[in-house]
Amino acid sequence: MNLEELYKKCNECRACSLHKTKTNTVFGVGRSDADIMFVGEAPGENEDLTGEPFVGRAGKLFDKYLDAVGIKRENIYIANILKCRPPKNRDPQKDEEEACMGFLREQVRIINPSLIVCLGRISAMRLIKPDFKITAEHGVFFEKGKFMMTAVYHPSALLRDPHKKDDMLKDMEKIKEYAVNNGLII
Repeated sequence: MNLEELYKKCNECRACSLHKTKTNTVFGVGRSDADIMFVGEAPGENEDLTGEPFVGRAGKLFDKYLDAVGIKRENIYIANILKCRPPKNRDPQKDEEEACMGFLREQVRIINPSLIVCLGRISAMRLIKPDFKITAEHGVFFEKGKFMMTAVYHPSALLRDPHKKDDMLKDMEKIKEYAVNNGLII
């Protein structure tokens, strides 16, 4: 299965109730062979309207961090755990995460990134470890099977608490350093 086939399957998904309220499936965007994959928690309103992850205010801030450290958006892959927007941008529910995890796992299998970066606590708790503490463990690298993983603050958290912006820049610089040291395309 390739990404296009997986998208079609995902777009037809009815495994949870979110398909009833979505405007678009927000599958993912970027290089199908990206060395770095960023994974957030769920689409927001702008993402639901466009069908593309990280295009709203938080996405524009995320783009600024990518630019600041010299990572090109077109060289990475960006997805979320959930492929449909939860009402009023509430946190994903466990059954919704479960319904979408197969799609994310298959995206990871197809793309086969060297580094997975979790955007925010929810993504990190799901992908790195259930008791992940974003304030204490952001920017720390973890080896999970054949993947190296790390987590950074979700860009929307930075909009709510600008004091974390310097930590985000340092973490993004670590990601760039890891990429350069390991010959990853950025």
